[in-house]
Amino acid sequence: MQATNRMELLAPSRWRSVDFISDLHLQASNAQTFAVWSDYLQTTTADAVIILGDLFEVWVGDDCLSQEQRFEHDCVNVLRSAGSRLDLYIMPGNRDFLMGRSLMAACRAHALNDPTVLVWGPQRWLLTHGDALCLDDTAYMDFRAMVRSPQWRTDFLHKPISERIELARSMRMQSEARKQAGTVYSDVDGAAAEVLLQRLSADHMIHGHTHRPGLHCLQGSSQRWVLSDWDLQAQPARAEVLRLTLPIPQQEKSSANMQRLAWPTTKSTTAD
Repeated sequence: MQATNRMELLAPSRWRSVDFISDLHLQASNAQTFAVWSDYLQTTTADAVIILGDLFEVWVGDDCLSQEQRFEHDCVNVLRSAGSRLDLYIMPGNRDFLMGRSLMAACRAHALNDPTVLVWGPQRWLLTHGDALCLDDTAYMDFRAMVRSPQWRTDFLHKPISERIELARSMRMQSEARKQAGTVYSDVDGAAAEVLLQRLSADHMIHGHTHRPGLHCLQGSSQRWVLSDWDLQAQPARAEVLRLTLPIPQQEKSSANMQRLAWPTTKSTTAD
């Protein structure tokens, strides 16, 4: 894939299908999700895989790879193997926004800015994690602004890794407590999504974060595709891939085909 600027990517002509996944929240305590994700990356027939945020439940800095963090190394090995046979792109989410260049190099992956417009065939696809569009959650938006600031990032990464891990654990416990208390998290603001589409001259949007997979119709013919999270310990288990397929060059004016694939089954829902 060729970059034209920091927010736009051009797909190579050899691509015929691309997979989008997000919100895997990989962690050592969920071996089932790791196993299915690993199998998926080893067997997908897509030309490219684009991960739209929250690949990891938490990422406290690339220097964790220099520590005895076996699970993180296992994840990198899976990613490196995938990156050797297909085009692999990773966008940061709200859980793993501290992923850096060292991790991308180790995984043979390319970092994606949030947002990024994928220019593929006749259409422009706006890719984003989605958390920046949940405007009704003002407490989270304030927190996001704080932790995404260069000063906070510098201060946090200068702390000992053991302290960072403990701070991240504390944040996760607070988040889990809010879930147990029945906190209802806000959804993407539809008006804000349309504004972003217009500003970046995009036709459709694909995002994760909300764990509410679906398809939303926006103004005109624009669509907002929402990815599923992955949790193989849940009942029912969740592991879904959104696959975009383009027609052959001779049929370039034909519309793209989008499928939802429940992994590892072959059942799918299709939309043109």
